[in-house]
Amino acid sequence: MIPWETLDTANIPGGSETLRLKRRGAEFSIMLGANELMNSRLSGSEAELARLTIERLAASPSHILIGGLGMGFTLRAALPLLPQTARITVAELVPAVVAWARGPLAELHADSLIDPRVTIVENDVGAIIGERRAAWDAILLDVDNGPEGLSREGNDPLYDARGLRAAFSALTPGGILSVWSSGPNAAFTRYLRQAGFAVEEVGVRAGTTRRGARHVIWLATRPSRSQA
Repeated sequence: MIPWETLDTANIPGGSETLRLKRRGAEFSIMLGANELMNSRLSGSEAELARLTIERLAASPSHILIGGLGMGFTLRAALPLLPQTARITVAELVPAVVAWARGPLAELHADSLIDPRVTIVENDVGAIIGERRAAWDAILLDVDNGPEGLSREGNDPLYDARGLRAAFSALTPGGILSVWSSGPNAAFTRYLRQAGFAVEEVGVRAGTTRRGARHVIWLATRPSRSQA
């Protein structure tokens, strides 16, 4: 069996642990301690995050925010579904993850990073959400491990009551906040509803062939003005 090779490491801003980019033949993995955060063979649930969101938008989206670049699965899935007039902002907190996307993972990301609709911002997605009101048609969060984070306590405010109210305000009426998670969280579903969202919880598989671990995607819609 081909052994794993560590290609690079990176500190997480505000976190105490280190990310490791590893390769085994054509397979890549990003690890946090003993936990695998993502693997190039398992892109199904991250791609579903984009598909499920865009399919549920009532109007053609003009501006989408993706929190977390990772291996680019969500961004790559979103691009063919969006009009040429759309703008996609991807917020990635760890500069090394962006460097990996343009370096050892470049083939995996294909042409997504040079698509003229795409802007990569090296910043905390929570800070971007808080900057503007009614700015985004959709906010897609694939940050850490979901509401039960592993890598950074600073991610917690994305998922608490204050963070969800900020996301609600940052969405246009009818906009959708979509959240990827490695597993269910009944309390988080309640928090979304308390923040004013209409909530749908969808189970998805990690793999692209209906195999792999079961993940969860929350699709939280800010009611349109006619529904409010």
